[in-house]
Amino acid sequence: MQAKDSNPPDGGYGWVVVVSAFMVMGFTVAVLKTFGLFFVEIQQHFDELASSTSWITSVTIVIFHLGAPVASSLCVQYTHRTVVITGGLLAFSGMALGFFGLNMGWMYATTGFLQGLGISFSWTPAISIVSHYFSKKRPLANAIASAGECAFAFMFGPFFQWLISQYGWKGALLIIGGIQLNICVCGALMRPLPSSCLLKARHCETETPPGNSASRKDKEDKSPIMHKTFNWMLVRQPEFALYAIFGILAAMSFFVPPLFLVPLSYSLGIDESWTSSLLSILAMVDFGGRLLCGWYANLHVTKTIHLLAMTITLMSTSLMLLPLANDYLSLAIFTGFYGFFFGTTVAIHITVLADVVGMPEFDSALGLFMLIRSTGGFVGPPLAGLIVDIAGDYRAGFYMAGATLALSTGFLIFLDRLQQRKKRGSKIRTKPEKSTLPYPSLHILKHQ
Repeated sequence: MQAKDSNPPDGGYGWVVVVSAFMVMGFTVAVLKTFGLFFVEIQQHFDELASSTSWITSVTIVIFHLGAPVASSLCVQYTHRTVVITGGLLAFSGMALGFFGLNMGWMYATTGFLQGLGISFSWTPAISIVSHYFSKKRPLANAIASAGECAFAFMFGPFFQWLISQYGWKGALLIIGGIQLNICVCGALMRPLPSSCLLKARHCETETPPGNSASRKDKEDKSPIMHKTFNWMLVRQPEFALYAIFGILAAMSFFVPPLFLVPLSYSLGIDESWTSSLLSILAMVDFGGRLLCGWYANLHVTKTIHLLAMTITLMSTSLMLLPLANDYLSLAIFTGFYGFFFGTTVAIHITVLADVVGMPEFDSALGLFMLIRSTGGFVGPPLAGLIVDIAGDYRAGFYMAGATLALSTGFLIFLDRLQQRKKRGSKIRTKPEKSTLPYPSLHILKHQ
């Protein structure tokens, strides 16, 4: 009975958790992805440069990442459910206070800081608990959960555009904040796993011979304490360090295209009604990319890190081609290519992190990864905004995003080589000693 309890469910109530995480992704990251619809409105209202206005998104992104280790630590100390509900309340507060729109500093503090903290406290536990509920089906479960941001972004594009036209950008923020209160409902559905499931890996690591029961009991008693400790020392592991550097470079690029896609379409003379549909197209193909890649990764045909390197390369190429668009049709086609490969990337990058560090350290690794990756999210949008201001063309931001993505692929290759080298070294160390007997037949008889 104990063995059965110690296994992740890989289904059952886990699918309820996946649906809840799906909704959380929609009410958090989908809102962040479609915030570009507010970009021009806020820029004109405060009469600011693109680089200054982009700091709102930059602050949201960096707090989203900086809050991740705090959220992970709170999940370890309390429950994922509690942290998600707290995140929902913070996200609502950020949007509701942003309604007052006193000045740009106020926007940084509300729709930037509070919204970012709310997203962090909602997203981090939601994606973490899904990984705990699943083992063999983890790639598919993560892909379905992450697809929530695409499904909601598909609807939020035209819906937010309508809200802005009807109630102004301030009224739209207040309504969106009310919608985000549903995060609390989703969090309430995230039932904690039995402690035996969470500690499965720890117990495997602390197994001792049956005769040494005292030593085994002592180690098992320490397992819950170890689980409640946030492991900051993961940064010393070369594999985690390489993956974190990849995360920094990727984050510099991830948030730039959705931020500048709307302004780019305006600069091409595309009507506002058509512009909002670009975000819907982006969300639709992103959704398809995530589900397709999650399904393929679940077949275990291709190593996940190899699959991630391929998707990153293709996404970088599509970003380099996107600025070649000169009308709505070509822009929609290139946006579709970018969105599809973005979806395939996001579907598996958390699964790769779990493969790199293992599930016993996953909560700590997820928090640290998000913390370190925050530097990329913090620098990316303002740097792209500065480049756009200097070049006087929104296309320059897309070139920057594509170049940094191409660079990030190199670190995935280094990580894979390091893992393969360590695996070969481990096989050599565990290889049986060569027989010293003079004849092979005697060696066979000896083993018989």
